[in-house]
Amino acid sequence: MNEVKIPKRLTTALVNSLTAGVVPRVGLEHIAVGRRVEVESILRDMDNIAEGGAAFKFIVGRYGSGKSFLLQTIRNYAMDRDFVVADADLSPERRLVGTKGQGLATYRELMTHLSTKTRPDGGALESILQKWYAALQQEVMKEQVLRPNDPALNVEVEQRIFTVTAEMQNMVHGFDFAKVLALYWNGYKLADDDQKQAALRWLRGEFPTKTEAKKELNVGVIIDDENWYDYMKLWSEFTARIGYKGLLIFIDEAVNLYKITNSISRQSNYEKLLTMFNDTMQGKAEHLGIFVGGTPQFVEDERRGLFSYEALRSRLIEGRFAGNGYVNYTGPILKLEMLSNEEILILLQKLVQIHAQHFGYTPSISNQNMIYFMETAVGRLGAEQLLTPREVIRDFMDILHTLHQNPEASFEQLVGEQVSIPEEANRDEVDDFLTEFEL
Repeated sequence: MNEVKIPKRLTTALVNSLTAGVVPRVGLEHIAVGRRVEVESILRDMDNIAEGGAAFKFIVGRYGSGKSFLLQTIRNYAMDRDFVVADADLSPERRLVGTKGQGLATYRELMTHLSTKTRPDGGALESILQKWYAALQQEVMKEQVLRPNDPALNVEVEQRIFTVTAEMQNMVHGFDFAKVLALYWNGYKLADDDQKQAALRWLRGEFPTKTEAKKELNVGVIIDDENWYDYMKLWSEFTARIGYKGLLIFIDEAVNLYKITNSISRQSNYEKLLTMFNDTMQGKAEHLGIFVGGTPQFVEDERRGLFSYEALRSRLIEGRFAGNGYVNYTGPILKLEMLSNEEILILLQKLVQIHAQHFGYTPSISNQNMIYFMETAVGRLGAEQLLTPREVIRDFMDILHTLHQNPEASFEQLVGEQVSIPEEANRDEVDDFLTEFEL
């Protein structure tokens, strides 16, 4: 296997994240295996979004099956293709709708994580606006042969800004959105930091009351729990108009909606999902992609899952000709199949190389060792279907750390100790594993 030199910054992020069982934000290309058809399906969606279409996909898989990894991989692909991306994990404090501002909290999280190719770690809102203004200035200077300090330059740039924002004023909430963008431009032009920051606060949904927004910006509305999704549609239009391909939203841990105990609140969140789904599928949104990660239970449970809401169930349920061993990657639900044994072996090989590079040693674990590890992992859990990439990675990283820190230990000793667990204990482990799933 050819060794690729990976920067220390990336190996650190990979080793730390994988040891903790979480998805790294960077360096994913060094550990990606499988998922080719799933990624190709979503790249086709991206092509449609870039042309002015929209897409909505549920990425469905068990805990640890690679949902978050796939979402993060797609996020990185999207930035390379000049999309603006935003991601958020749902939680009890962040939902799509809520009586205590949980919907607005999700919007704020998405805006915090707003990212572009040049600002991949979030916080890209201000840089997106400034890049647009700078590009307009360059364009005007080139076309009209103006100097940077020429008063006519600002006048012409302002006209072009209003040309873009005027086109958006007919959209829902478009007038106020355009007005705040113009206010930011005025602050930028006059070096008025207070006005710039007030406009950014408004765009990020940080004004608590309309009174405060009226006082600081003379704008009578604010982004709130009810209208935040309308503003995401405005952002998708706006980013496409200023030179990006569009906006992709990644929402993970959607199982938190399934866990809402109040049935009315849960239904309200499913209604919002239905609105988002319909907008993208019916052409009411443009240049917008929404990707939602959740468990099979979140989707298929007819008592509390999406299938408990008939309007969603009828849209999401598989057609009569899918299933029966066939897969359909163009539908609204993308089900993640388990990685094959060959793919898991390639993943383990990559982990060995990364660990050895990071700690500066020559790896001694053979392919036979890795195959033996996989066999014992399957046997320990009692069924191959229960083995997920997260468990494989965490256990294998544990072995690599132990071998590196204890030179006297051997691979056979460590894995052999795992194998010797009595069958009764194996059954207990399977039962413990199953307790992660709510019935």
